[in-house]
Amino acid sequence: MSKSVTVSTKIPKELKEKIKELKIKPSKLLRRALEDEIRRREAEKLAEEIEKLRPTLERISVEEIVKSVREDRDRR
Repeated sequence: MSKSVTVSTKIPKELKEKIKELKIKPSKLLRRALEDEIRRREAEKLAEEIEKLRPTLERISVEEIVKSVREDRDRR
């Protein structure tokens, strides 16, 4: 089991009343929303890194990649 920490925020009273009225479990909902946002931002960051590497990667032919993979496998 992972260690947990508490994160709190202030919301309007009306929102809290709606949460209670609709029987929403805010901790579960917020946890999922945060996990989704983290995944989305990590994917964006990865896409940016790939874009930076694109000029270098475009200079490497498929044949060179295949050759390198085969050489690496042969060394094992």
